[in-house]
Amino acid sequence: MYSVGPEVAWVCVVVVAIGLAYAAWARVHIGRLWSSTVTLKADHAVIRSGPYGQSRHPIYTGLLLALIATAGRLGTLGGLLSLVLFFAGFIVKMRQEERLLVEHFGETYRAYQREVPPLIPRFRRWRR
Repeated sequence: MYSVGPEVAWVCVVVVAIGLAYAAWARVHIGRLWSSTVTLKADHAVIRSGPYGQSRHPIYTGLLLALIATAGRLGTLGGLLSLVLFFAGFIVKMRQEERLLVEHFGETYRAYQREVPPLIPRFRRWRR
């Protein structure tokens, strides 16, 4: 366990807020297509705009950023272990989602995979 100063603690708080805001933006942007389970909705489409033009899984990106900052602020083995477990869970769910989307959309989704990274946003091309 280690201790961080108040300045670092506040930076972590800001990073958590940024991560949660990014995840919330992605959630609002995907709208009715969002689901807590891996499933297709009626009239499902590949969303390539907003945060989904920057990373394929922006909700996970934002949540992971918030978790990284939280684990860094805590400075404990438990915080690090929690981060690793959440990351592993996101990887499992991302693979399930991607498999389903490739099966359903085929080359359309494969092209999206080639153009847009899974987690680390590519902010060079903003799309509406």
